[in-house]
Amino acid sequence: MQATANSNLKQQFEKYFKGDPVIWFVVFTLAILSVLTVYSAAGTLAFKKHHGNTEYFLIKQLIFVGISLFVMWLAHLVDYRYYSKISRFALLVSVPFLLFSFFFGSKINDASRWLTIPIINQTFQPSDLAKFALIANLAAMLAKHQSDIEDIKNALIPMLLWCGAICGLIALSNMSTAMMMFATCLLLMYIGRVPLKYLAMLMLIGILAISLALAFGQRLGTFTNRIKSFLDPQEVPFQLEQSYIAISTGGITGKGPGNSTQRNFLPHPYSDFIFAIIIEEYGLIGGVGVLALYLMLLYRGMITVANSQGAFGGLLSAGLCFLIVIQALINMGVAVGLGPITGLPLPLLSMGGTSLLFTGISIGIILSVSRGERTETVA
Repeated sequence: MQATANSNLKQQFEKYFKGDPVIWFVVFTLAILSVLTVYSAAGTLAFKKHHGNTEYFLIKQLIFVGISLFVMWLAHLVDYRYYSKISRFALLVSVPFLLFSFFFGSKINDASRWLTIPIINQTFQPSDLAKFALIANLAAMLAKHQSDIEDIKNALIPMLLWCGAICGLIALSNMSTAMMMFATCLLLMYIGRVPLKYLAMLMLIGILAISLALAFGQRLGTFTNRIKSFLDPQEVPFQLEQSYIAISTGGITGKGPGNSTQRNFLPHPYSDFIFAIIIEEYGLIGGVGVLALYLMLLYRGMITVANSQGAFGGLLSAGLCFLIVIQALINMGVAVGLGPITGLPLPLLSMGGTSLLFTGISIGIILSVSRGERTETVA
C-alpha cells in the first residue's frame, strides 16, 4: 500500500511539475528558506516603517514568492524554443527602459535604477529584464551561427555590440550587475565556441563600455570607494563588520530561526546581507547547505546542457544557470569578505519583487529545456 501511494504521488508530481525534479527540489527548498529568513530579518524594518507589524513583510514575501513560483511553473510549460523568437524583442524593449530609468527613474542611494509601476506603486529594475533578454538573445545568436562562428560581420560584431551596449547601459547606475553580466556573457560565448581572440575583443569592448559608464554615469565615486575599502586591510566597512559578527556568533548550528540579533544593526539584512543572517540563525551547516543548493542547481543545469540535442537549448540553460549562480556566489562572497560590497541580492532568497519574478522566469526556462530533453530521451 505504501509503495502504491508513493508511486501515485510521484505520478501526480511528474504530471504537473515537469522537467528535472532535483531543480524543483532546490527551488522549493530555497523558497521556504526565503520566507522564513526574510520574515526574521525584516523585523527591525517593520518596527521602523509599519509600527511593528512584522506580518506585513511575511505576507508580502509570501505573495512575491508565490507569484515567482507561479510564473516559473508557467514558463516551464512553454517550449523553450519559443524564447528564441521573443529574445530580440525583449532586448530592444530593455534599451529604452534602461535609458529612461537612468534619466527619470526613482533615485535610491544615489543611483537611478528603478522605475515605479503605476497603480500598484511597485518599483522594478529594468536591468532585471535586460539581463534575461541579453542572455536569451546571445544564446540564440550563438546557436544560429555555430557553423560560421568566426564570421566577423554577421556573427561576432552583433554579439559584441549587444554585450557592450547592454552592459554599458546597466553600468551607468549599477556597476556590480554590469560586471556580473559581462562575466556571464564571456562564459557563454566561450562554451559557444567563440575563439579566444574574439573574446579578447569582447573584453576590450567591455572595458571601454564600463569606462564610459563610469565617466558619465552615477557610480564612479561609489565604485572607487568600495574597491579602496576592500583593498585596505586596515579598514573594515560597517556593513561587513556587522556581517562578520553575525557569522561568528552563528557557530556551527546557529541561534535558531528568528533569533538573529544582528538584523537590528546590519544594513539590508533581508537583501544584500541575507546570507549573514542565514548563517547566524542556521549556523555554518545552514550556510554550507545554501551554497550546496546553488551548486546543485548549477550541476543539474550543466547536465541539461550536456544532454541537449540542440545548441540553443543548451546555451540558454547554461547562460541562465551561470547568471543565477554567479550572482549567488558574489552575494555570499561579499557577506564573508571575499569581495567588495555590492548591491546584488541573493537569488530566490532575498526580499524583492521583480528580481524574484525574473529569477522565477529564468529557472522556469531552465526547467523547460530539461523538460524537452527528458521527453526526447524517454522517446
